Amino acid sequence: MDKIQKLALGSIFVGTIVFVLKYAAYYITGSIALYSDALESVINVVTAVAAFMAVRLSATPADANHPYGHHKVEYFSAVLEGVLIIVAALAILREAYFGFLSPKVIDAPVQGLAINALAGVINAFWSWMLISRGRRLRSPALVADGRHLLTDVMTSAGVIVGLLLVPLTGWHWLDSALAALVALNILWSGWGLMKESIGGLMDEALPEATLSRVREIIAVNAEGAIEAHDLRTRHAGRMIFIDFHLVVPGHMSVTDAHDICDRLERALKADVKDSLITIHVEPDNKAKHAGIVVL
Repeated sequence: MDKIQKLALGSIFVGTIVFVLKYAAYYITGSIALYSDALESVINVVTAVAAFMAVRLSATPADANHPYGHHKVEYFSAVLEGVLIIVAALAILREAYFGFLSPKVIDAPVQGLAINALAGVINAFWSWMLISRGRRLRSPALVADGRHLLTDVMTSAGVIVGLLLVPLTGWHWLDSALAALVALNILWSGWGLMKESIGGLMDEALPEATLSRVREIIAVNAEGAIEAHDLRTRHAGRMIFIDFHLVVPGHMSVTDAHDICDRLERALKADVKDSLITIHVEPDNKAKHAGIVVL
């Protein structure tokens, strides 16, 4: 397995441990807020399994039916995670509603909150690991999983602080109110994940900072050519696709034009990892006198 698959597999293991801890916290307290936290951990495990399957499939080499590879499957995993987060939030809202109707005293709050806090610390560490490594490896599935866990960490912290106030204030309805707030926060997180993943499925261009760097590399390394235009980019999981037209003098030989293309590909791949580059060579009468001027 590569690094991404190992991290995805690790998420299943970590998610299972965190779920057991959070369910134990709910079991000994009966808190609806802690129940909501435990329910989100169930979703964490399910989505971790989906992410692991997605990154394994995305690593499958290109074939006749998928000549550009299987990288986009990671976005489907992230969309699925967003959908499951929303389902979990609706389930939590249901429990919070019934909790408002009949509030109850929380049992053993200190022990339950201590167990929940331990689970939160584990989640915080793993969230940081997934987001940092996922960005470095350009894995949407890992980053989505990490962001979901980060939301879980923040909501767990809010739940702990809120439940500490229950015995101090005697407001037993606060348990249900916290569960409802957790659900709303989860809904917002789920929507954000789905929106970002759908953007990847729609072949969004690279960020402007990366595009500027690509233009600069082309301008500096295309010596012998005249200009480059019609630059297009998109990303699919870890892969980045770059294509453009390169205008060369009409009398230039195919060999010389090919050498320029090779030089450009080496320079772009050295700077933009996991990139697939397509260059269409054109004679000087096709120049648009716009786009990227060769320095």
